[in-house]
Amino acid sequence: MKVTDCVFCRIIARAEPAQILYENEDAIGILDIHPVHLGHSLVIPKFHCAEFGQLPPDTFRGFMTALSEVSRALVKGLDLEGFNIFSNNGAVAGQSVFHFHFHITPRYENDDIKFVLKLKQYSDGELASTADRIRASINSEQ
Repeated sequence: MKVTDCVFCRIIARAEPAQILYENEDAIGILDIHPVHLGHSLVIPKFHCAEFGQLPPDTFRGFMTALSEVSRALVKGLDLEGFNIFSNNGAVAGQSVFHFHFHITPRYENDDIKFVLKLKQYSDGELASTADRIRASINSEQ
């Protein structure tokens, strides 16, 4: 993907307008133009990557600092009692802009936002076998 094809890369390059809340060498925090609630913000790495697994490890500290700073500013500036932080990775997870980012959404008492989960249960031996598959994948990358 060319940088000019990515709206977040254009925002980072100042070629697209945005309400910038915070910035450091690794990340930028902006207001979402289609908010769940007013103040809904995005924290975006300056390195273009489609999903979390592609984020360079040397940018984690700066990225997490930006996430923390914007979260704290939302709580203080909007007098929030709570917020959600989430990221959609892949189309099946609801990702619509394929430049990895975190959402920070203000939450309010009785705001009628629900995360409806249908929790699963592992069958006999499935918990251990699933963990084995994941560990094998981690060990093969080291």
